[in-house]
This record gives sequence, structure tokens and C-alpha cells, in this order.
Amino acid sequence: MSGASAIDALRLHDPNATPVLMGILNITPDSFSDGGKFCATDVAIRHALHMVEEGASIIDVGGESTRPGAAYVSADEQLRRILPVIEALHAALPAAVAVSVDTRLPQVAQQAIWAGASMINDISAGAEEGMFAVAAASGSPIVLMHMQGDPQTMQVTPRYEDVVGEVLDYLLCRAHAAESAGVPAGNVLIDPGIGFGKTLSHNLALLRALPRLVATGYPVLLGTSRKRFLRTICNEAAEAALLGANCATTALGATAGAKIFRVHDIQSNRQALQTGWAIRGPRPPEPSASDGDVIF
Repeated sequence: MSGASAIDALRLHDPNATPVLMGILNITPDSFSDGGKFCATDVAIRHALHMVEEGASIIDVGGESTRPGAAYVSADEQLRRILPVIEALHAALPAAVAVSVDTRLPQVAQQAIWAGASMINDISAGAEEGMFAVAAASGSPIVLMHMQGDPQTMQVTPRYEDVVGEVLDYLLCRAHAAESAGVPAGNVLIDPGIGFGKTLSHNLALLRALPRLVATGYPVLLGTSRKRFLRTICNEAAEAALLGANCATTALGATAGAKIFRVHDIQSNRQALQTGWAIRGPRPPEPSASDGDVIF
């Protein structure tokens, strides 16, 4: 099974298909939670295989930290960090596991796809010219995330009149832009960008509104793992102490119908996902006029 067919097999558009976990693999020295831990290719591969053993269906490889205040990383430096890892993952991972590249730069996305990645995770929602062209030409699904500002400025007094409405409008606008550039609608996913230019109240409002995002018809990716707003809620000083809080948001997201959960801690979040999904239960099929009934 190729990387592309591995993504297809996840049935991200099927409302009754089980959601999946995306394991975070940061090949960076400065990520907020695990910076510097996985910069060596052999260590990164071992960690990726461990996440797969625990239940990850996608491994998301990034060469640029996007924590608040993080500095921009050039395409050349991102590629130096991630290409050896993606090439090794392409050879080492089970065929049913997909590799995603976490980048804002189309040249990085393109070379990552040539190296074996089959999904693009773009926190800038295709803001860089050429990103949609890469996704369209390669046939790769692309995750479009909402972010107010950029990583260096996003947490400097973020403001909204209506955070849910504004985030929804933005994501739909970017999704339509991707489709206009040739990306099939079935390859577009959306992410509300929890923690990216949002206060605690903004993040909570978006989590409550997950059913509205799901109702757009685009598969929703949720990323809350070890984020600062959970520390605030739980009054914890360290990200590593937030496993229970993260699992709570995963269970909530599963009941709301989100399809991908981007997390550091696979096993515990797998249990939370499975429990939330069991509570949600199967969705009945949509009524169809072809059934012979009048649809009002």
C-alpha cells in the first residue's frame, strides 16, 4: 500500500469510520515540549515506530518549531533536518501508515513528497504561493489551519469579534481557494488552530464549536497536545503533566466527529479516542429522495 492509498484507507470522509491519531515527530532543537529529543535520524525512527505500535496511523514530521515566539526556519534548514527522516520512515514504516510533512513552505512540501510523504500539514493554510500547486500536482491531502498572525506574533493580544464565525469563514475561504487552485475537495482538511493566535476563552469557544466545523463536510484535525491553555485550566507548570487534559479534549473531539488527532502521547489518547467514539456511536445514513420518501 502506497502512502497515498494509506491515507485513502483511513476513510476520513466516512462519518462512521474510526478517527485516527497523528503522531508528532519534531525534528527541531526548539519545539516547546520535545525540542532536541529526536534530531538524530535513528532516534526519530525508533520513536516513530513506537508511536505506530501504540496506534498512530500518521506520523507528522516537522523541521520548524511553531511555538509562540519561534523564529523562522529556512527551507534549506528544514530540508536538512527532515529529508533523511522521511526517507528512512518511508522504508521502515508499515505500508498502512502515512507520513505527513508539517511545513508552510511549498519547496519543503514538494521535496518531502518526493522523499515519501503523502500529506501536507500547513499551519498557514496555503498562504505561501505555490503550496496549493504542490498539493494539486501531487494529489496529496492538505490540512489548512487557522492562525492569527504568525508564530512570532500570534500570542500578542489576539482579538476577535466572533472567534468561531471568523475561524469558520477563514477556513472555508482557504478551502475554496485550494479547490480553485486544483486541489480536489476530497483532499482538503481543516484545523481550527487551537493555541495559534487564541486566548483561553477563544480556544474553549472553538472546542465547544467542533460540531460546527465538522458540519462543513471537511474532515477536521484537532491539535491540543500539551498546549499552554491546558496548563492554565489545570494549573500545571509543565506540559508533561497535561496528559489527562489532552485526553479529555481527544474524547470530546471524537464525540464531536473530528477525524484526526495530532498528539504526542499515543497510547493514552488512543484510549480516549476509542471511548469518545464509542459514546458517539454510528451516524444514521443521510435520507435520500431516491428511497421513495418525500424529503422536507
